[in-house]
Amino acid sequence: MPPSSAPRARTTVFAPRLAALIDDHLGQDLFRLEPDTIGVAGHEVADRVLAARRATETERPTFKPLHGRSITRTEASTVTRTIGSDVRDALAGPVPKDVDLTGSWPLTGHLFLRDLVLGHDPRRLRTLMSRTLELTPKLTWSVIAVGAALPGWPRPDDRLTALGSRTARARGYQERRYAMGMYRRAAAPVCFTVSTLVANALWLGSPFDAGTPNRNIILEALRLLPPSWNILRNASPEYPAVDARIGERDDVLLLPLLSHRDPALWDDPGSFRPERWDGLDPDDTPGYLPFGHSSERCWGRHMVMPLAELLLDLVRAAGLVVDPRQRVGKVPLLGLLGVEDVRLTRSR
Repeated sequence: MPPSSAPRARTTVFAPRLAALIDDHLGQDLFRLEPDTIGVAGHEVADRVLAARRATETERPTFKPLHGRSITRTEASTVTRTIGSDVRDALAGPVPKDVDLTGSWPLTGHLFLRDLVLGHDPRRLRTLMSRTLELTPKLTWSVIAVGAALPGWPRPDDRLTALGSRTARARGYQERRYAMGMYRRAAAPVCFTVSTLVANALWLGSPFDAGTPNRNIILEALRLLPPSWNILRNASPEYPAVDARIGERDDVLLLPLLSHRDPALWDDPGSFRPERWDGLDPDDTPGYLPFGHSSERCWGRHMVMPLAELLLDLVRAAGLVVDPRQRVGKVPLLGLLGVEDVRLTRSR
């Protein structure tokens, strides 16, 4: 079977609300989604909205207030640099050999990344990486409450990751709870995002032509299935001045899911074409916002790309492909956009 024919045999089924967004609003620049919410997909309007002001603390996806406690930009930046150093250490170290990456993705990739980056940390911290905790905040905080109360709190030492050592310095029950919450806030999105992104890429294009760079594959997967498919900005006085169609009380939902597929911006927008990135700069391509706007890029993008390339390289080197018996991939309505249960097997 030619490499290009397998992806065409697969069908991606979006959750009804996502499908309706694509069907009803693709190619529109601005439209009303709800009585109090404006949708924005046009790249020029989106640029002006995102440049009008910085995100507030409640709009920052990773570092919103934690259990009622505000997280300053300084603290958020420090924590991001800390997990960043752990990612760099993991990338610089030996990669586990003969690792089995077959099975259901993104879960399989997530577990690999958790152990690669955070494998030296104690179980009570690594447990915070469980995807099961995504089901409800109450479950997350129950696990954190138990972990903070258990005896034998870890001590900072050279065996822990930098993030683990930072967490271990917490003293007292309340500070331990907060430190564990920050540990999850910093580390989990990296593992979740990278494993989902690679699963999306495999679903969209596997098997890949041998000469196609991992970078191009990842950038194209970010285009068609951006993990952060929307960017929320709460009602603000700056926005009616940006566009008169936005009211003073309107929240604004910017939609990379649509701008990434806009036929006015992309040739053959619905097709997976990694080669398009041979001549495009992802930081300067109109309407392309996988890591946010140039005025305020996602702090984690410098971790996501190298980890995704490493993971994809391991999958390709092992000769893994999407199970040819799997024809349908479902994309649920979640904050992190991705195909659920992509089954990888060894090519024959």
